[in-house]
Amino acid sequence: MDDIRTIAAAMVARPKGILAADESSPTLTKRFDALSIPSTPESRLAWREMLFSTPELSTWISGVILYDETFNQRTSDGSTIPEFLAARGMIPGIKVDTGAKPLAGSRGELVTEGLDGLGSRLATYHAKGARFAKWRAVISIGDGRPSSMCVAANAHALARYAKLCQENGIVPIVEPEVLMEGDHSIEVNAAVTRRVLSEVFAELRRFDVDFEGMVLKPSMVTPGVLGEPVSVDTVAQASVAVYRDSVPASVAGIALLSGGQADDVATAHLRAMNAGATLPWPITFSYGRALQDLPMRIWRGDAANAAAAQQSLATLAAANAAAAEGR
Repeated sequence: MDDIRTIAAAMVARPKGILAADESSPTLTKRFDALSIPSTPESRLAWREMLFSTPELSTWISGVILYDETFNQRTSDGSTIPEFLAARGMIPGIKVDTGAKPLAGSRGELVTEGLDGLGSRLATYHAKGARFAKWRAVISIGDGRPSSMCVAANAHALARYAKLCQENGIVPIVEPEVLMEGDHSIEVNAAVTRRVLSEVFAELRRFDVDFEGMVLKPSMVTPGVLGEPVSVDTVAQASVAVYRDSVPASVAGIALLSGGQADDVATAHLRAMNAGATLPWPITFSYGRALQDLPMRIWRGDAANAAAAQQSLATLAAANAAAAEGR
C-alpha cells in the first residue's frame, strides 16, 4: 500500500491541484460546437496537448485526469499522453466509469456503471502509465431525491471501484457529486452531502479501502443554482463543517470539484476554506471547466492563440494553487 499512499500524498501536496481533462468525446464536442471549433480526434488531441504543454504547469498541477481517447493517443513528438505528462512532472490519471445511467425503480435518479471488467481494464491502464483513476457518482436534490436506494447503490459502486483500483496499484479518486441544480437551500445541501459522504465511507470501510491511499473529490456545500445566494465564507464554513463530520482524518486529501461554478467563484471558495483553522487533510482543487473554459475561449482551435491560452491556464492554475494555501 506504500506506493499508492505516496502517490495519493503527491496528488494533493500543497500547493498543487489536479486538472480534470476527462470530458468524454461527446461532451467536449458540445463545448467545441459552442465556439465553432471542429471536433475530431485530431482537434481534441491538439486542444489537450496544448493544455498539457503549458510552460511550468507542474508548478501548480500535480496530475491530470484523462479520458480513454486521450489516454491512448500520441502527441506530436510521438510520446503517449501518459509519457508526455510524466516527462513534465505530472501524474497521469484515467476516468474509468462508463457514465451515469437510469437507476431502475427510482424517480429519475442515476447510478454510475462500469464495474464489469474493471479489474482487467485497471491492470491495462496501470501498465500504460496510469497511477490514479476517477469514478463519479451523481446525486440530485429535489422531489424526494435523493432516495436511500440511490445513495446506497452509488456508495456501493464507489467502494467496489476503489478497492479494485488499490488492488491494481492505482489511487482511486472517489467522487460523489451532489448536483447544484434546483432551488434548495444551503442547509438542505449540507444535510444531503453529510448523508451521502457518511454512506460512502461506510461502504469504503466494508471493502477495507485504505483511506491513506485514496483522494476524495466532493462537491462544495452550496445552495442550488435557483436557491437563495449566500456569501463565500458561508459556503466555506458549511463545506468544512460537513467534511469534518464525514471524512476520516486518515484520507490523503480532498480535491474539490467546481460543479459548474464560475472560475473566480470556485477559487474564492477554495481560498476561504483554507484561510481558517488547521484542517485534518489538505483541501485542494480538481477542476475541469473552472480551469479550461477561459483557455478554450481564447484558443478557439487556432494554433496562433496557443500561447495566450496557455498563459490563461497558468494564471488560473496559479491562482488556485495560492487559494489551496489560503492566499
